[in-house]
Amino acid sequence: MCDYETLRYEVDDGLLLLTLDRPEAMNAFTITMADELVHAYTRASSDDAVRVVVVTGAGKAFCAGMDLSVGGNVFGLDESQQPTMADMRERPVREAIERGVRDTGGRVALAMYACTKPIVGAINGAAVGIGATMTLPMDFRFASERMRMGFVFGRLGITPEACSTWFLPRIVGMQQALEWFYSADIFDAAEALDKGLVRAVVPPEDLLDTACAFARKLVADRSPVSVALIRQMVLANSAQPHPRMAHDVESLAMFYTSIADGKEGVAAFLEKRPAQFSGTASAMPPFYPWQDD
Repeated sequence: MCDYETLRYEVDDGLLLLTLDRPEAMNAFTITMADELVHAYTRASSDDAVRVVVVTGAGKAFCAGMDLSVGGNVFGLDESQQPTMADMRERPVREAIERGVRDTGGRVALAMYACTKPIVGAINGAAVGIGATMTLPMDFRFASERMRMGFVFGRLGITPEACSTWFLPRIVGMQQALEWFYSADIFDAAEALDKGLVRAVVPPEDLLDTACAFARKLVADRSPVSVALIRQMVLANSAQPHPRMAHDVESLAMFYTSIADGKEGVAAFLEKRPAQFSGTASAMPPFYPWQDD
């Protein structure tokens, strides 16, 4: 358990239950929540007690979107700046750009993308705006029958954020993504299931147990290093312009896993016994992370 203001971070037998914990405000998103989510996902990557992450909301909502009741720029942006694309691509990133220009949901989405543990969503209620887009970097999404979701940015005269224009078309296709973005309508769990956004729709009382059981199955008797590499390879390689780029990464991943946990995996298979993998996701092979090259 960690002392977060807006989250609960609870680890039980390899499963991190990450709960958005502002139930009195329907878990509305704040700058503090953004910072704490970035910290939590980064922490989970290096926390070898965590094998898989399940994310849900406290109370009746998952996340009702940005908290619009705060003063000043409600999105936490510095209106005194006039940023350019060159500013966004400058390295190292200046604090004024990182904190005053980059969208807070995007910082969370990138932390989720970089996470080395599978992420499963248990979307228990309203998921609107950032509450919807923060579910997209998850590996799987389970929805309560009470879930209502909407990419409502057009109603507010703003644009989608949290890297959602990258993730959503990859999940549901370009046409459906554009329809949801353009219309800014609220849709239900049945439509989300029909369009392929969620894996299953579950009665509210069964949602968390179903998501947790599924999450545990993903990592049971599996090498943490293998799982971490598979997640990062699929997320990154599926967006490469040529399969040779995937081949380069897969070659290095196969090389290093074959001389580590792979030896135990082969021995266990031949000896017809459960494997005892010793690798940890906090000690990845030397070529990782290749995405920064």
